[in-house]
Amino acid sequence: MLTKILGAVSTLALAATLAAPALAAPVKIDFWYGNSGDISKRVQEQCDRFNASQSDYQIVCTSQGSYDASLQNTIAAFRAGQQPTIAQVSDAGTLDIMLSGAFYPANKLMKDNGYDVNWDDYVSGIKSYYATSKGEMYSFPFNSSTALLYWNKDAYAKIGKDHGPATWEEASADFKALKAAGYECPLGFNISRDEVWQLEEQFLAVHGEPNATMNNGYDGLGAEMVFNKGKWVQFVRDLKGWYDAGEARLKSKETGQTFVEAFAAGDCQTILTSVGDHGNIGRTAKEGMNWDVAMLPVYEGTERRNSLVGGASLWTIAGKSDAEYKAAAAFYNFIAKPEEALTWSTVTGYIPVRQSGFDYLNGEGFYDKAPYKGRELAIQSLTFTPPTPVTRGQRLGGLLQVRQEISNGLQAIFIENADIQTSLDEAATRGNAILRRFEQTYAGKTLP
Repeated sequence: MLTKILGAVSTLALAATLAAPALAAPVKIDFWYGNSGDISKRVQEQCDRFNASQSDYQIVCTSQGSYDASLQNTIAAFRAGQQPTIAQVSDAGTLDIMLSGAFYPANKLMKDNGYDVNWDDYVSGIKSYYATSKGEMYSFPFNSSTALLYWNKDAYAKIGKDHGPATWEEASADFKALKAAGYECPLGFNISRDEVWQLEEQFLAVHGEPNATMNNGYDGLGAEMVFNKGKWVQFVRDLKGWYDAGEARLKSKETGQTFVEAFAAGDCQTILTSVGDHGNIGRTAKEGMNWDVAMLPVYEGTERRNSLVGGASLWTIAGKSDAEYKAAAAFYNFIAKPEEALTWSTVTGYIPVRQSGFDYLNGEGFYDKAPYKGRELAIQSLTFTPPTPVTRGQRLGGLLQVRQEISNGLQAIFIENADIQTSLDEAATRGNAILRRFEQTYAGKTLP
């Protein structure tokens, strides 16, 4: 009798199982990004946290190896109908994708999917770079940074200094004193395409000078490069002087040690680099080394302005399904949470992109002590003044190529000992040729 009852129960259970609807598989979306190395691991961890936080969506995050590759691969995939739902595009590629039209505007995406986003919560120096002329956000600022000066407190103490240089005149005296004190690399630097933004674009911003006419291209595609006409020329002259005197050294993978690695090892005493390197330096710094950061120096008599945001933003690519866009919106909502901003800033060194995130970190005492103390200077630098038409960012087509031409000009100066003004003029001419080709490609287009 018992056997018959158990058999009946099993039959009923099986029937109920067959009658119940199968659990829907999570909606899967692709996210292509350009970071590599340690930051790539942190992106993957964030994707894992999102996937673990819910069961409706699954995001597959794949590094493309570099910012340039991420943009180019996304464009190629879009043409082939195999594009990701989300693509990370560097600050330099903003205008390229903005004019392509191959995206779903961030502000529209979130509204269409029922999310009420306070776009004014974004830090002003970050929002101004990515927003349209009407203040609309087409992409989500993601890994945001700005350049800071890193200095070795132990080395500077030996020359009687308890602070990093606030002016370039002070820095010049410091480099000379450090050299006299026996340090082989008072300043480590790199003039490659991917590193000139600290030396050129950030310098121009904090000095309130344009990189190009037409407010750095925000007013139209007819902009021309003018970095070869202002204070930056003097900076290049000074940098070359420090280099010739052995007070500044080129450091790169090609020389066996990057300038960031050289600073962390205590081999170079000063560098200019992204706040995004703060976490990496903290993890790899020579045991017992005391170091700190400061805002970028300015020349005496300069009225300091806000620095520019670096890094990249996330773009939602056109041609995907409503379900995939719903998944993308959920991911953006997840990474915007203040708690996630805390985790992201802790493991990377990148700064919160929203004021609410920054306030949350402050409230948690995040910036009170090492290894995170000092990162708040990046926010102070970005918001030092309200963005002006010149300090809100860059709207230059082919900006990565323009940076390459600036790098080529600097290579001629530092490696071939070419004339400084001539080399910068020639770099500007080559940069203008890139801008004209971009203008022809998008002839008749109006900047949003």
